[in-house]
Amino acid sequence: MAKWGEGDPRWIVEERADATNVNNWHWTERDATNWSSDKLKSLLLGLSVEDDEGACEVTEVSKLDGEASINNRKGKLIFFYEWNLKATWTGKSKTGVKYKGSIEVPNLSDENDMEDLDISISLNKDEPDTPLVHLMKTKGAEKIREALGSYVGFLKTEFTQGMILPTANGVAKPQSASQSKAKQDKTQVSSGSSTAAPVNTGVKIPTCKFTIRDTFLTSPAELYRVFLNQEMVQAFTRSPATVDGERGGKFRLLEGNVFGEFTELVPDEKIVMKWRFNNWPCEHYATITLMFLDRSSETELKVECRGVPDSEEEQTKGGWKRYYFEAIKQTFGYGARLF
Repeated sequence: MAKWGEGDPRWIVEERADATNVNNWHWTERDATNWSSDKLKSLLLGLSVEDDEGACEVTEVSKLDGEASINNRKGKLIFFYEWNLKATWTGKSKTGVKYKGSIEVPNLSDENDMEDLDISISLNKDEPDTPLVHLMKTKGAEKIREALGSYVGFLKTEFTQGMILPTANGVAKPQSASQSKAKQDKTQVSSGSSTAAPVNTGVKIPTCKFTIRDTFLTSPAELYRVFLNQEMVQAFTRSPATVDGERGGKFRLLEGNVFGEFTELVPDEKIVMKWRFNNWPCEHYATITLMFLDRSSETELKVECRGVPDSEEEQTKGGWKRYYFEAIKQTFGYGARLF
């Protein structure tokens, strides 16, 4: 996110002799229906849950009626999607008895929040009653909601790549993982570069490290709790989130766009986490360290980021400032002094 008075190069339109629609500055539309259909199936098929009664799995997506598209006008992306989907789940009890049922989600739409989705789980009429229905209606529905949230996240990140393009010397070039964005931040940000290998790619990608600092008008203990308490995370992100605030606990927020794991917790002093954005190279995580420093009437938060892909440096900095720092201050009043 660009600072006030400065321009983000990804959003700048430069003059071109051939009058090409640089950076999709004029109204354009991209049909995401076929891509969405494939993505939804890949996210849902094979989804499974298990408890003491047995295990269940989504085995078929039998119906996907709807459409999706993305419009771009002057660098602003507008998302439209509306889906009515039906799927089949199969279950197997601990005693070996097999069951089959159905799943229906009639209102997956840009007009509805994830928490408002109607996820209907039922057992086929010819099947005997089984506790596995309860398993699907609880843990199963939660996983389905999470998968559909991931679809929305992928739609807004993975599918939109290339809709807003940077330019160099008047020529628009597609963004790639090997490109490094501008590395400028004149207020409290220091940066450097290193190289790290993501788990599954077998090749090295250029990564960077940087530090961001900000102050909050609250105690270290209270600010520490903001990052580990699920209700507080949902409050400042204004969206459903799952947060297991323990060492080894997982988190997923911002409609599935951000997720990871807490690897070290020092109460009221430090949080270390594996952290990634969902369009980063497969299984590649950055290491984020939060240091909570007591400054008498306020708390200084020092955020050290290591292993961030070079091409994602500016987006990651901007995301932390906007979706963490600014959102926390606005939600809990940690940025205003009362006299």
